[in-house]
Amino acid sequence: MQPSVWLAQVQEEIIEPDLPICDPHHHLWDHPGSRYLLDELLADTGSGHNVVSTVFVECASMYRADGPAAEQPVGETEFVNGVAAMFASGQYGPIRACAGIVGFADLMLGADVGAVLDAHQQVSSRFRGIRHAASWDADPRVRNAHTNPPRGILLDARFRTGFAELAPRRLSFDAWLYHPQIPELTALAQDFPDTTIVFDHFGGPLGIGPYEGRQEEIFAQWREDVAALARCPNVYAKLGGLVMPINGFGFHRREQPATSDEIVAATGRYYRHAIDCFGVERCMFESNFPVDRQSCSYAVLWNAFKKLVADASPAEKRWLFHDTAARAYRI
Repeated sequence: MQPSVWLAQVQEEIIEPDLPICDPHHHLWDHPGSRYLLDELLADTGSGHNVVSTVFVECASMYRADGPAAEQPVGETEFVNGVAAMFASGQYGPIRACAGIVGFADLMLGADVGAVLDAHQQVSSRFRGIRHAASWDADPRVRNAHTNPPRGILLDARFRTGFAELAPRRLSFDAWLYHPQIPELTALAQDFPDTTIVFDHFGGPLGIGPYEGRQEEIFAQWREDVAALARCPNVYAKLGGLVMPINGFGFHRREQPATSDEIVAATGRYYRHAIDCFGVERCMFESNFPVDRQSCSYAVLWNAFKKLVADASPAEKRWLFHDTAARAYRI
């Protein structure tokens, strides 16, 4: 069954369709058998919710084929900036997709990464920061990040030398890791209080491989680690990316995709704890599309978010759905 046909099995009425949304985390790519470019993004953002802007996050897409290896990822920023310009033309409606761009630069270059960061900024005024994915686990059943990070990368001296190049350029760091690594991110945030860090996908609580069947144990430790991280005022939290296959909820294996009620029931406690710890002014809902598209549609996912905070005030909802993201990424 085609993914679009599978997703279309669940149709829901859009909740609060006028609420402005800045989706601060999606990708664009053209892989064999998997394309998610302007048309696919526009179909999702136009499926009923009021998405007014988005932030693109790196996914090793459209790197330059030539030139120094360290600067090849600048091609991704060039590519996305072109997509952003298409949306900025108004030809595709009022949405300003890719209004912020989070690219990749190898922080293991140490101080030499500064030249790469400068190159990103030179090719796009929309460039806001980088993500150097750190997700690592010793078990081969858990796939490590596409950056192939070494164990303990967030504590590595050379990585930290590169990390120090971000703040002087007003660039942020998106942190993608797995839940056992959260204390390492907390140490990084404490040691670099002037660098804005965005905590992606709840820190990747795992539910596969050696972590399968240990959800209560993992959640208890995750709660403590997230509370400690939230005490770092330079850290924002992205709320989403929790229905990937690695999270272990299994929605992707079903005959029908998840409904918003099912997502709330399975994952709600993660959202509530994060909001309690960080507060609405440091939390932002994210789609993580098309990755989370393996479990539900875009419309259903944002319905789930709205159900999760149905009792929040209008001001709190503005922070969670738009204003926190707009502030963090200067949109």
